[in-house]
Parts: sequence; structure tokens; C-alpha cells
Amino acid sequence: MSSSNATTTGTRARHALAFFAIAVAWIAIDQAAKRYFESTQELGAVVPGSNFGIVQFRLVHNTGAAWSLFSDMTWLLGVVSLVVCAGMLVYALFWVKRPNWVLTCGAALVFAGGIGNAIDRFSQGYVVDFIEATFIDFPVFNIADIGVTCGFALALIGAYRYLAWRDHEAERVAAQAAEEERKQAEQRAANRLARQKSGKGGGRA
Repeated sequence: MSSSNATTTGTRARHALAFFAIAVAWIAIDQAAKRYFESTQELGAVVPGSNFGIVQFRLVHNTGAAWSLFSDMTWLLGVVSLVVCAGMLVYALFWVKRPNWVLTCGAALVFAGGIGNAIDRFSQGYVVDFIEATFIDFPVFNIADIGVTCGFALALIGAYRYLAWRDHEAERVAAQAAEEERKQAEQRAANRLARQKSGKGGGRA
């Protein structure tokens, strides 16, 4: 195995380890928070407290997506979530030739958010939401949703950085190939000139 291949394998291993560490931690936090609100709060009740005037806590059960879209299609949404999670994992850890930490972290958060909500959908038939923004008309959400939203933003930035690196690498390889071709052409020309001089010298003798 060449040193470059060994470096690539080691880099992928580190990114894979970080990916699953972030995902497992986020899923654990999401599920713990959901279980806490399910066990301590009544459905629809608002938890007292200012929370800086930004959010309040209100337990709801969501059988659809945001804004009650696709209501009562929770199993289908769960399957879609798993497909997206699988795609994000494959892209970040296997498809990308040179992973970067922004992409890895973003993909891990999307993966964790999708799995966290899929656990709810398949085990309970609904998603547990409990965070409600007070300064804007926005659906009640949960920690898994935060992971998906922030993760997609990070993943887009990371994907852009990867594509920029890929284009730069392609230009570098093309320039290197052109330089190698130029050197070979110069060497061929020098060889022809040497043969010509050798031939003229032999004729005079």
C-alpha cells in the first residue's frame, strides 16, 4: 500500500469515527429529551418560564412533517428519513474522495436527526416535539430537527469546499500532466538533435 493510500485510509477512519461519535451523542440527547418531556409534561401544556423570550416548551405529537404536512403518513416519512440518512452516510464517508470536517459534522447531524425522528415514527407512530419559537410562527420542533437543519447547512458548506478542492485538484493534475508532456517533448527533441549531430560527425569521418 502506498503512503498516499495509507493516509487516505487513515483519514477516512478518523472521519468515520467522528461521524458515528457525533451521531450517537446527538441521538442520545434527542431521545433523552423526548422521554423527559413525555414523562413529565401533559400533551399541549406550555412549560412556564421565560426562556429568554425566544422559545417555550410545549409537548406535541406530530404524525406528519412540518406544518402538519403529510399528516398520518408517519411510516412513509420514517422510510424517507432512513433513505436520506443512508444517502448522507454513503456520500460523506465513501463517495467523497477527500472528506473535510465541516462535511463530516454536518452529515453526522443530518444522520442523527433523521434516525432520531425515525425511532419515534416506528416505535410510537408519531414524532415527539417540544420546542416552540415565541418570536415567529414556526412549527414545534425537537433536537433531532435542529440537527437536520444545522447539519444540512454545514453539509452544503462542506460539499462546496470539497467540490472546490476537487476542481483545484483536477487543474493541478492537468497542469502536472502538461508539464510532464512538455518535458518529454523537450527530451525527444534533444535526442533527435543528438542523433543528427552524431550522424553528421560520422559522415565527416
